[in-house]
Amino acid sequence: MSAATDARWMARAIQLAGRGHYTTSPNPKVGCVLVRDDTLLAQGWHIKAGQGHAEVNALAQCAEAAGATAYVSLEPCSHHGKTPPCAEALIAAGVARVVVAMQDPNPEVSGRGIARLREAGIDVVVGIAQAEAEALNPGFIKRMKTGLPRLRAKLAMSLDGRTAMASGESQWITGSDARRDVQRLRAASCAIVSGVETLLHDDAALTVRPEQAGLPAEQCRQPLRVILDSHLRTPVAGKLFQGGGPILIIGAENAPESRNKLEAAGAEVLLMAGADGRVDLTAVAKELGRRQCNEVLVESGATLAGAFLQADLLDALTVYMAPTLLGSMARPLFELPLNDMNSQRRLHIDSVRAVGSDWRFDATLHTVAH
Repeated sequence: MSAATDARWMARAIQLAGRGHYTTSPNPKVGCVLVRDDTLLAQGWHIKAGQGHAEVNALAQCAEAAGATAYVSLEPCSHHGKTPPCAEALIAAGVARVVVAMQDPNPEVSGRGIARLREAGIDVVVGIAQAEAEALNPGFIKRMKTGLPRLRAKLAMSLDGRTAMASGESQWITGSDARRDVQRLRAASCAIVSGVETLLHDDAALTVRPEQAGLPAEQCRQPLRVILDSHLRTPVAGKLFQGGGPILIIGAENAPESRNKLEAAGAEVLLMAGADGRVDLTAVAKELGRRQCNEVLVESGATLAGAFLQADLLDALTVYMAPTLLGSMARPLFELPLNDMNSQRRLHIDSVRAVGSDWRFDATLHTVAH
C-alpha cells in the first residue's frame, strides 16, 4: 500500500485509541484497524485495563483476517500479562502485514512484539504517524522511560496573574465552563496532588463529578487523592473523607495520634521527609510512578506549585485565565523567587482556547533528569 494509504488508516487507529482517554490507565491508549484491499474489515481499541487489547478487540469483530493489514497505534505486546500477547493473536489470525505507529517504551515489550511478528514472516512497518501516536500517551511513555509520571499543574488566575486575594479568598475566579473543564482533567488523571493548606482553606473533595464533567459515570474513575501534609494536619471531618477515591497522606514528621486518626478514617499515610524537613517532592513523584500513575494533576496554591516547579518536576501547565483583575496585593501564580532575567523560566505554549468567558493556556516545560 502507499504511504498515503497507510497514513490514512493509521489516523483512524489513533482516533480510536483516543476513545480510551479516561479509562485505560495504567495501560496506554491503543487503537487497531484491520484492512484488506483498502476496505475496513474491523476495528477496536483498548477500553479498560485488564480487558482485551485493541488488536484482540478488532480481531473479535473480524470473521476472516487472513491476508489483512493491521494498523496499530502502539507495538503489539509480546508478553503474558493480564491478557495474552497481541503479537501471537495477530500471527494466529493470519494477517499478512502490520503497520505500527511507534515502538512500545515498556521494557517488557520494546521491540520484542515487532521481532516476533517478523519471525512469523509478517511484513512489519514501523513509524507511521509516530508523533501523533506519542501524543496519545505522554504519561505512559515518561513513566516507562524514567519511572516518573507526567506532572501537570492546574491553576486559575486573573488577567493580572493573581490566583487569590491576600486573605486567601479565591472562589470563584473562573466560570462554570472552566470548572467543568477541570473535571475532565481530573477524570483523565491517575492521581491529584494537593497541599494541606489548600485543603484546610477550601475543604476540597478533589473528586470527579460525572454530571459536571459531562461524562458517563463509567468513564469517571476516581483518581488517587494525594495530600502533602508535613505535620499530618489533614482534618478527617472534611469533604476529602466523604466519599471518592483512595486517599494518600504524605507527611514529613511522624505524629502518631494524627496518623492513627487518618488511618482509622481510611487514608494511607506515608512519611517522606526531605533535607529541609518538608515532604520530599522527588520521592513523591517516584512513589506515584511506582504505583503506576501515568498522569498526575497538581491542584495547589502558589507555594506548592512553585516548589514543584523549582524542583523541575512539572512537565506541563494548564492555566485558566479569567477576564478580571485582583490587584497587586493578591497572591501570585507561583511562589518563585527569581532575581534577574537570566533566571526566568521559559515555557512552550502548546495551545490557547476559549473556555466559556475564560481562556485556557496549555504549556510544557523542559524538566531535568532525576
